[in-house]
Amino acid sequence: MSPQLLRFADWTAPVPPVEREVIEALPDSPENLPPVLFVPGLGHGAWAFAEHWLAHTASRGFPAYAVSPRAEGSLRAYVHDVIQVAASLPRQAVLVGHGAGALLVSHALTRYPARAAVLAAPVPPGWPALGAALRTNPFGTLPALFGAAPRLSRRQLFGAGLAEAEAYRERLVRAPARVYRQVLFAKPAAEPVGAPPTLVVGSPDDRVVPRSALNRAAARLGGAPLLFPGMSHDLMLDTNWQEPIDAILDWLGKELAA
Repeated sequence: MSPQLLRFADWTAPVPPVEREVIEALPDSPENLPPVLFVPGLGHGAWAFAEHWLAHTASRGFPAYAVSPRAEGSLRAYVHDVIQVAASLPRQAVLVGHGAGALLVSHALTRYPARAAVLAAPVPPGWPALGAALRTNPFGTLPALFGAAPRLSRRQLFGAGLAEAEAYRERLVRAPARVYRQVLFAKPAAEPVGAPPTLVVGSPDDRVVPRSALNRAAARLGGAPLLFPGMSHDLMLDTNWQEPIDAILDWLGKELAA
């Protein structure tokens, strides 16, 4: 990483090193395509992409990777890990963030020159996210008002017909409460370096991220969100998981060709 991209805090209070969990799926025959790095949201890990999206991305010729958030960390540490893993890949990577992972990607883009980026069901920073959560899950969200971690419900994350929903819910972990507070009070990310093409995808039926937040996120990038009606917040675990990832990879293919 070039010296001009280092921040003052990196010198005075460096992020403690950890052993990062990175899961990969590689194509059978390399096609000279950029690697895709998936970044999960709070409570999730790399496993959420390993269920479907990693192997499918590799089957389309893209080397696919997913990184888990460190067990004890901060928003700054999570962003640091995304940048470090992306920088370790053999080629300039595409960053795909889901939920709060989209916020991590947005901040990572201010320091890492990604080939392209995708913000999937991006949780908006600040009070809009809290207001949406209060409307759909008031009792699980109220603890966040008093400094504790919120409890997302199965209904918020997964579709009603998902047979594996309970098994997935049991794999979720509680992120440190301070991270939820940092997301709540996070400032919008600065302009990304290199102006990478960026796509916003989501569902108008998402019970975590409202349609208005998807519209605002896409409008900031000068476009409109790519929507998948009837799908849940966890697009990568939905029964129709293939539809959004194929659309993402189709879009990416067109951007690379351009």
